[in-house]
Amino acid sequence: MTTSPPGYRLAAATALHRGDRQYQQDQVELLPHPRVPGCLLAVVADGMGGKSGGRKAADQVQLTAKQLFERFTPGREDSAEALKQLVLESHLMIKLTAITAEEEPHSTVAAFLIDASLECHVIHAGDSRVYHFRGPEMMFHTKDHSFVQRLVDEGQISEEEANSHPQANLLTGCLGTNQDPPVAVTRIERLEVGDSLLACSDGLWHYFTPRELGAIVHTLSPREAGEMLISKARHRARGGGDNLSLALVRVEALS
Repeated sequence: MTTSPPGYRLAAATALHRGDRQYQQDQVELLPHPRVPGCLLAVVADGMGGKSGGRKAADQVQLTAKQLFERFTPGREDSAEALKQLVLESHLMIKLTAITAEEEPHSTVAAFLIDASLECHVIHAGDSRVYHFRGPEMMFHTKDHSFVQRLVDEGQISEEEANSHPQANLLTGCLGTNQDPPVAVTRIERLEVGDSLLACSDGLWHYFTPRELGAIVHTLSPREAGEMLISKARHRARGGGDNLSLALVRVEALS
């Protein structure tokens, strides 16, 4: 998918794999704005909770995202507020779904919204992440809402130790729980040609260093990068991999 406002285009791809799980509970969407070229929303949701509970939760995030983005008017409405609304409405709908679900459904979310001026806003809840790369160099990635991230922040363990910690899957913030989800938004004032944004679930980022991710998304086209990331993650999981999903967007110069 490409869009072509003056001076640049957005090249984008998504990828999704069940991994070694019995069920696919990740969902990913890349939504071009229906009325404004160069504006798009990317959303990754990693569902949790029983055979169908997690999938229902992730589906609810994507359905809410589509409905909100269709109504969203770039330039007249605030992008940060739109992302907060996405998180809060998804959270509410998942809680309502839980009334009839066989197990309590939850979901993470990692989303970014790029407008036609290349301003970008990022939001997340849980341990799905958004990475921003300038060329191959990582500018930032979102901090997980997780027990092990809290230990890292407190200096009790290193980032490397967090990856193999026995409580690595324990989240401190996500959608569908009794607790309100985190709604902090990160703003990137302006993306530049050569920048990439990657939203992905923990089933993917768990197997890569930021340096590796940056090299792959910078060197390859978004589609090729997505295929390579899935392939490498599958190889490194050695038969024990989680669901994995990604949405990748790169700003390219018009040739």
